[in-house]
Amino acid sequence: MKTRTIFMSLFLTTFCILNLKAQDVKNELSDDQLIKLFAGLRVADVCDGMDMAGLMNVGLVDQSIAPLWKDSENFSHQFVGIALTVKYIPSQRMQVPDEPGLDSYKNWRDQWYTHISGEPFIEEIQPGHVIVIDNKGDGDTDCGTIGSNNSMLWTTQGAVGIVTAGGMRDIDEVIKQKIPVYTDYDNRGRGIRPGRNELESYNQPITIGNTLINPGDVIIADSDGVIVVPREMAMKVADGAREELNLDKAARRKLYDELGIPLDFTVE
Repeated sequence: MKTRTIFMSLFLTTFCILNLKAQDVKNELSDDQLIKLFAGLRVADVCDGMDMAGLMNVGLVDQSIAPLWKDSENFSHQFVGIALTVKYIPSQRMQVPDEPGLDSYKNWRDQWYTHISGEPFIEEIQPGHVIVIDNKGDGDTDCGTIGSNNSMLWTTQGAVGIVTAGGMRDIDEVIKQKIPVYTDYDNRGRGIRPGRNELESYNQPITIGNTLINPGDVIIADSDGVIVVPREMAMKVADGAREELNLDKAARRKLYDELGIPLDFTVE
């Protein structure tokens, strides 16, 4: 009896250690591995996968955050990536230069961009990052935190898309440049950041569209909106989501065949 008890104790200990090691493997997936895990999955599939993982109604960003533009042929407005979080807040500082004149204004503007409302997170951008910006207060100051220039700069650093509470300007150029942006269009802004907002933090938890987003979480975006998968639950969610997508593809492919519709990449 004593031998059996010792054996069971050793078995349970070994099982717990192996289970913990398996959990560590899940939690230590690289950004690239996570992106590949979710590649091709739709927001709808991931939503189903979240349900299966016990995360019903978790991670669904408010529907006001929607694609700025859509590519109905190749779906190039869609993306999967890893959250790099940024937060800007309305400023309470003096909103005009100390001295009148163009030179004084330019110096004041440049100092503000450099020291108060800059973009130090650029150095943190890695391929596959999604720049997720909590700047809801921009709507109060009509501030355009994101424009055609800096959004393009972020993509040259490897960012695959932008999710923001608002504060977009240069919208025609951003669309023409085909930079995937998901934003609250009604909360867009036109003025520059100096005198209007300040960088509060980056790579810290933020909230967009009533959804908590931690740096490193997985972001999936398409015409259904944006969903956020907690990094520690990513493998479990992706497994369920992939199963749902495969079932959907098989069913729709059968209907394509019955209706004589040429196959496309959504069912292959």
